[in-house]
Amino acid sequence: MSGTLTGTHFLTGNDAAAEGAIAAGCRFFAGYPITPSTEVAERISMRFPQVGGSYIQMEDEIASMVAILGASWAGVKSMTSTSGPGFSLMQENLGLGAMIETPTVIVNVQRGSPSTGLPTNVGQGEVMQARWGSHGDYEIIAVSPNSPQECFDLLIKAFNFSEQYRVPTVVLMDECTSHMSEKVVIPEEKDLEIINRKKPTVSPEKYLPFKPDKDMIPPMAVAGDGYKIHVTGLTHNEKGYPVMSAECHEPLVRRLCDKIRNNADKIIMIEEEKTDDAEVIIISFGSVSRSAKTAYKKAREQGIKAGFLRLITIWPFPEKRIEELAKRVKGFVVAEINYGQVVYEVERCSKGKAKIAHVALMGGRLHTPEEIFKGIKEVVK
Repeated sequence: MSGTLTGTHFLTGNDAAAEGAIAAGCRFFAGYPITPSTEVAERISMRFPQVGGSYIQMEDEIASMVAILGASWAGVKSMTSTSGPGFSLMQENLGLGAMIETPTVIVNVQRGSPSTGLPTNVGQGEVMQARWGSHGDYEIIAVSPNSPQECFDLLIKAFNFSEQYRVPTVVLMDECTSHMSEKVVIPEEKDLEIINRKKPTVSPEKYLPFKPDKDMIPPMAVAGDGYKIHVTGLTHNEKGYPVMSAECHEPLVRRLCDKIRNNADKIIMIEEEKTDDAEVIIISFGSVSRSAKTAYKKAREQGIKAGFLRLITIWPFPEKRIEELAKRVKGFVVAEINYGQVVYEVERCSKGKAKIAHVALMGGRLHTPEEIFKGIKEVVK
């Protein structure tokens, strides 16, 4: 059943994200209301009956995460949405999703934090939590939109990444992006690139649920289609059965990480302006990037060779590009609504070759271009 609302619309970021999920083929949503992400669930609850989807309001975020993992193993593209405290509750089962290689999408609309914080105001404090919130070695993919149009576009990208690499994928929105209203153009379905998970090509008797192809990604059978499937968060062999040994654990966990790390160049998306001759580059993501773009243009007007780099993919981090730029610029200005998260990655990748100014806010509002411009002057003085 077709579900894409083609044409030009005036949508909030949350509504655009819901439409992007539907266009990507998502037909199962489990979640629990939490500000400022609730409108994603509300929109989907109204739209899913029109497209043959299933919407369930769960008792909490822990159950929501488990439900979308189970739905994915039943062959349905699945997702949830949450914010702050709810994202914290999902972390154990986010790690489970990575361990059992389950494609699913989590929309996390960041607000002022920690704890209950500022439920109705902007924050960007879950960057590191998205990457390291669960225990152990694993990789996920995280993308960050800065407009309602990108909320639509990146939901499709997130589902494609999740399906292609069999990994939970996080959409790190923030409150400003989620609640702003702008024009959103939704293409015809035939013009959308939709990627679905690989299915097994061998008979059920020969199928091993966790035997990878040469690309390190195992084909994924649907439960109920005649294939034997055993899924566990324990260290497991290619049959999916628990094997409690270092000899089994080492190659399994290394592959879970390397299937993302080795494909980082295909996953990483960044936006750059005027970086070719820049002596200082502003690095930002999400709604802050809109202020950052104004700041770099103001610097150019005053004769300062400033550049602009926006992280669209945050994880994997674009470390090669940052290292390359660090060799030829005076420094970076990192603007983010937290007290130090992306800035530490920029410092790591710069390897001491570039000066770094951190323009931090604790939450509740966006940077002004003037505040970011002060960071530029600090680098070039």
